[in-house]
Amino acid sequence: MNTKITSVDVYGVAVPLVGGGFKNAYTTKTVQKSAIVRLVDSDGFVGLGNIDPSPGYSAETIEQSLGVLKNVLAPIVKGIDPFNIHELLVKMNIAQDHYYDAKAAIEMACTDLICRRLNIPVYTYLGGEQVRELRFNAWIGILTPDEAANEAKKWFDKGFRSAKVKVGGGIVADRDRIAAIREAVGPSMSLRADANAGYSVDDGIALAKLLEPLNMQLLEQPVAAEDLVGMAKVRQSTNIPIMADESIIDFESLIAVIKHDAADIVKLKVMKQGGFLNTRRMLETATAAGMKVVIGHGFGLGINTAAEMMLASTSLNVLEGLECVGPLKTSDDIVTKKFDLSHGFISLPSGPGLGVELDLNKITQYQFS
Repeated sequence: MNTKITSVDVYGVAVPLVGGGFKNAYTTKTVQKSAIVRLVDSDGFVGLGNIDPSPGYSAETIEQSLGVLKNVLAPIVKGIDPFNIHELLVKMNIAQDHYYDAKAAIEMACTDLICRRLNIPVYTYLGGEQVRELRFNAWIGILTPDEAANEAKKWFDKGFRSAKVKVGGGIVADRDRIAAIREAVGPSMSLRADANAGYSVDDGIALAKLLEPLNMQLLEQPVAAEDLVGMAKVRQSTNIPIMADESIIDFESLIAVIKHDAADIVKLKVMKQGGFLNTRRMLETATAAGMKVVIGHGFGLGINTAAEMMLASTSLNVLEGLECVGPLKTSDDIVTKKFDLSHGFISLPSGPGLGVELDLNKITQYQFS
């Protein structure tokens, strides 16, 4: 189509989280700072993108991503054809190394714009949906055993059938927390333990041994992201499937995990992998390698959440229990209708595009940059 991007608006927003925040192996978060991109083309069509960096997970801070979006990427995007994603990625990669999050915000907005122009949802653009009802993963922080058990039982009673449990700070305490959860919810809830790369190889192996009697679905990133030899050792020591998260950034890192036999499952995120095109290619590569995939990151606002839901719906190799559960953790959102994930599942959103609209009043309310 004969259209060009004519304007690029970039906003930084800080949306409060529910309760007292959430603790993991890196930090306790009480607010989600995110970047929002709004593109407009020469015919007035709009595309939205959104990234939600988190300390310890993202290579760049939200301030760094906002700076690159405003000062580097937005100027080079103006005037290009939003339909040519290959050209878009080439131009962004020439202009700026790394910064996959920031590039994903632009690519996501272009994809949304394309699909709005074509009047189709993003999942149709990506090849069509394979799953029409999406189930989500509950999230339990580093709590005492009793607190964790009570939290898990609440999620289970609401309808959730899988849960991620954060671990770190001591393998015996981790085991006790998950054992209490297992007793509270019974055998039918799938449990995932996430160490956030926090343990040594020896402690990772010891943790896996302690968790084996508890019928775990997976153990996520037990050791440092760069220690693929060590993660392979943990994998060889246990019958619990090992999932790589922090170890997965780009194609090169995915191939390295595959070559080292370091994981059974990989975690992919549209933001972290640099957009839909890269993430979809990595999903198919993991599938071809015989690896299952988990999609999602835990603190996304509505635009990014919609993106990950739509991507996940296009593959039967994605494990049930999506981790794009930001709407459960944020007290508000910057879209006009916040996703209701409170029962653990929703129907696949319809389009066009990502199927969400930006609430400019909320942008003003929460804007910090």
